Amino acid sequence: MNVSHHPERRRAILMLVLGTLYWGISFPLIKAIESLNHGLVPGAGTGFLVAETVAPRFALAFVLVLVFNWRHGKPRRAELVQGMQIGLFAAGGTLLQSDGLQYTSASTSAFLTQMSVVLIPAFLALRHRRSPRLTVWLACALVLVGAGFLGHVSWRELRLGRGECETLCASAFYAAQILSLENHRYASNRAGMVTLSMFGLEAVLFLALSVVTAPSLGALGVPWTSMPWVGLTAALALVCTYGAFSLMNIWQPKITSTEAGLIYCIEPLFASIFALFLPGLISMWAGIAYPNETITWALFIGGALVTVANVLVLTQSQDAV
Repeated sequence: MNVSHHPERRRAILMLVLGTLYWGISFPLIKAIESLNHGLVPGAGTGFLVAETVAPRFALAFVLVLVFNWRHGKPRRAELVQGMQIGLFAAGGTLLQSDGLQYTSASTSAFLTQMSVVLIPAFLALRHRRSPRLTVWLACALVLVGAGFLGHVSWRELRLGRGECETLCASAFYAAQILSLENHRYASNRAGMVTLSMFGLEAVLFLALSVVTAPSLGALGVPWTSMPWVGLTAALALVCTYGAFSLMNIWQPKITSTEAGLIYCIEPLFASIFALFLPGLISMWAGIAYPNETITWALFIGGALVTVANVLVLTQSQDAV
């Protein structure tokens, strides 16, 4: 079936918006967990700190998918292949983005990550030898400008150093992840089994990275002794990982990759909104210094541009998307 006319298209759009809301929560959670890691394992390298933040979320999410899908039997070969493909792209993007954050600002990283919204229609144009309609390119431009406002990007200070280049590569991995869900060869795959395979691969990869980069074997268990760390990691695994990626894998195949890429760009808007109050609540509970952000005109302007871009594309016929 042509996903442009899928009977559940409207519901799929709403579910993916909900998924971006879950991802928006992940930004303050990850920042808080990384802050705790610095205090719990002082002197550890950035590779270990990143892996110790990411590996537990996918390991716990894998267990959750296993618990909720055990009655469905074993994954089929096609489900394993698609899940591992998506997992590799997601893991590559996560690793590059996380390492890039060590060399550039969070605002620049958030902005450059949204380049995936341009890469998706560009790839589809090359594959089909047909350019998307002008409104798609206009929406992409609006999203990038909106993301710049939301991230408070300083255009004069924007440079292409190591952090920026890594983040741009990460956006290419994320674009490939989105495109992998539109592969019609996997149309009959069960989303739960694909998600199980995806989380399993990412858990193994990042757990291996944790072991390799750990300053000592004992350091691997230190974060688990902190109740705030365990609580934040559990929330990250349940809501932002299991919840968000399950929605993505279930509902994205019912719309086009171009539409999905635009919807996912709502994530910085939700992240900015949660950053207004969630850091302070987390700080009181976890005992860390993580102040709330303040509301600015950039939030309204950026949010409006991203919203207009989505409305522009999602409310019209999608035959040329």
